[in-house]
Amino acid sequence: MDIGVISVRYARALLKSAVDANIEESVYQEMMLMARSFVEVPELRQTIDNPMLSKDKKEMLLLTAVGGKQAASQLSQAFIALVLKEDRENMIQFMANSYVTLYRKQKNIIRGKLTTAVAVSPAMEQKMRRMVESKTQGTVEFETEVDPDIIGGFILEYDTYRMDSSVKSQLNSILTQLRK
Repeated sequence: MDIGVISVRYARALLKSAVDANIEESVYQEMMLMARSFVEVPELRQTIDNPMLSKDKKEMLLLTAVGGKQAASQLSQAFIALVLKEDRENMIQFMANSYVTLYRKQKNIIRGKLTTAVAVSPAMEQKMRRMVESKTQGTVEFETEVDPDIIGGFILEYDTYRMDSSVKSQLNSILTQLRK
C-alpha cells in the first residue's frame, strides 16, 4: 500500500480522536514538534527504521520527539504505541506531517514567511500578519527570516503568493533590462 495513503489514514484517525477529545491543538503542537525533530535530527529516521532496536526504545525516542513522556498527551502516547504495534514506525514522520496538513486545512491556517534584510519590529510583523489574514480570511502562522543578501526591502510569501520587493530583485531586474 502507498505510504501517502496509509499516513493520511492514520493522521485522519488521530485528528478525529483529537477533535473528539477536544485536544487537537495540543496534538497539533506535538506532531509539529515530531516532524521538526525528524528534520533537525536526521539520525532519528535511521534509528527508528533500525529493525534491531526494540519497540520500547523506539517508543521512548518518539515520545522524546513529541516533547517527552510527561509533556505528551495521552492520545499522542496511544498513537505512538499503536503505530509501533502495527509495525508502521517507518511512516510516522509522514503521519505527523499529514496531521499538521489536515489540521491546518480544517482550521484554515495559512503559512506565511517574511524575509527582510534586517530584523523587523514586532509591530511591523503584526501588521504584515493582519494584511495576509485579511486577504486570505484565515489564520496565519508567520515566520520571519533575516537575509542580508536581499540588501533591503522584503519578500512576503504565503499560500501560492510571493511578493518580492527586495532591492536585490529590483537590481537584477534593471540588470536584465540593460542587457537587452
